[in-house]
Amino acid sequence: MLESTHAPYSARLKRVFRRAKKRLSRALLLALAALSTLSSPAQTSPPQTAPPPAPEHKISPEQADELFRSVDEILKFASTETALPEREKVKRKLVSRDEVVAYLQKHMDEDEDSQRFRRSEVVLKKFGLIPRDFDLRPFLIGLLREQIAGYYDPATKTVNMLDWLDAEQQKPVLAHELTHALQDQSFDLQKWMKGTEKDLITVESPTSDDFDRDEAAEARQAMVEGQATVTLIDYELEPAGMSMAGSPQIVEAMRETMLAGTPDSVQYQKAPLFLKEALTFPYRYGLGFTGDVIAKRGKAGLNDLFKNPPTTTRQIMEPDTFLSGEKLPAMPVPDFKRLFKDYDIVDIGGFGEFDTAMLVGQLATPVIAQKIYPHWRGGYYYAVRPKAKATAPLGLLYVSRWSSPEKATEFAAIYAKGLTKRYQRAVEVPHAVKVPHEGAALVSTGEILSGGHSWTTEEGPVLIEMQGDFVVIAESLDHEDRLPEAVLGSTLPAGTK
Repeated sequence: MLESTHAPYSARLKRVFRRAKKRLSRALLLALAALSTLSSPAQTSPPQTAPPPAPEHKISPEQADELFRSVDEILKFASTETALPEREKVKRKLVSRDEVVAYLQKHMDEDEDSQRFRRSEVVLKKFGLIPRDFDLRPFLIGLLREQIAGYYDPATKTVNMLDWLDAEQQKPVLAHELTHALQDQSFDLQKWMKGTEKDLITVESPTSDDFDRDEAAEARQAMVEGQATVTLIDYELEPAGMSMAGSPQIVEAMRETMLAGTPDSVQYQKAPLFLKEALTFPYRYGLGFTGDVIAKRGKAGLNDLFKNPPTTTRQIMEPDTFLSGEKLPAMPVPDFKRLFKDYDIVDIGGFGEFDTAMLVGQLATPVIAQKIYPHWRGGYYYAVRPKAKATAPLGLLYVSRWSSPEKATEFAAIYAKGLTKRYQRAVEVPHAVKVPHEGAALVSTGEILSGGHSWTTEEGPVLIEMQGDFVVIAESLDHEDRLPEAVLGSTLPAGTK
């Protein structure tokens, strides 16, 4: 949904996975055609052998008038639905597809987050979540051109309607977008979202609290999208005398449809799985989160979340952790400047439960992934390159915490198996393995991996080391064997090294 604060793609692309999720999913209208009646995608790059495409359908002046008149009626519905008051008239505008794409391109070129977008892309590729030869920017433009179904822009306080979709197709979209207008009128979405956005690369000495807060914008976006999607569903169900609260099966069906897309969503169908999941996260999981909050606190309880919002993707994916007030222990954080004094920083950020779910989901079966990622209890990454070596492989430090040492070893084994998918030559170094402290067994069975292991690859060494419920991973870094102690030294039992 194109309801970003100052650019349609920038709000969520803030940290590696989150950066991609933020900009891409915020820019996506109506959860990637979650309902097939809500979009009319056009193939943007037809085969060269195909005849020239016919002129795009445009709605008539009479249909445009009907659409403009429907805004006030649907705004009243959304206000009743959400208990958010109408504080002012919402401006409205009819735009063409080319105007929307030009708007997107302009902000993607000029937005202050564009450099971060490029940084995040290289780290996504290092983790193997998008192919090394994948060009994210033109793909995103093509995807948005295909999927847009209407949007609210809080910068101009305007709901933008599209001149190529019939009025009846756009009305459910308006129910969603006008919910954002009401949220904006009561809570100032730009200010509310901007308060969570902080590029950790600018922080002198990031702390565990900084990493904990690094998912806040993503969690907030899922919250506002969840509430707006509930309004959309209830708008569609009202003529039949139904509501989402009385038809919980609709939620799961809609979440599945969001991820699958529609057969005519050509560009979306070509997207890597990570992008599909990331793009739909605020809608799919936001809908589930708001559904649970409604069940416990009623619809009015959603507005209370603007004062006490969720802060992590774990809370969005597992609403009980939010409703119960779960607090996770602080992560150990080293002195990055000293540790990487011979490197230039490329990117840094928290690594949340959704990020972990996506990573494990690429490396293991869905059944295994679903058993592992809920045991995540904290994580972050630090990406660097050797000074004055811009073409050197990206170096990566990735630290994660788990619910138990057993789950840490299971995750480590999954990550280790995935090295052969991410590198052309990943060879374990048998004699480079060390047992970190007395009583730490070294086991490599394919199901668990404990102790410390090293590999050689075409991009340099890889180290995976387990210490209790922590896993420390270093890739393409010099002196990688020193990193676990630098990161976890303060967490080890007294007298151990």
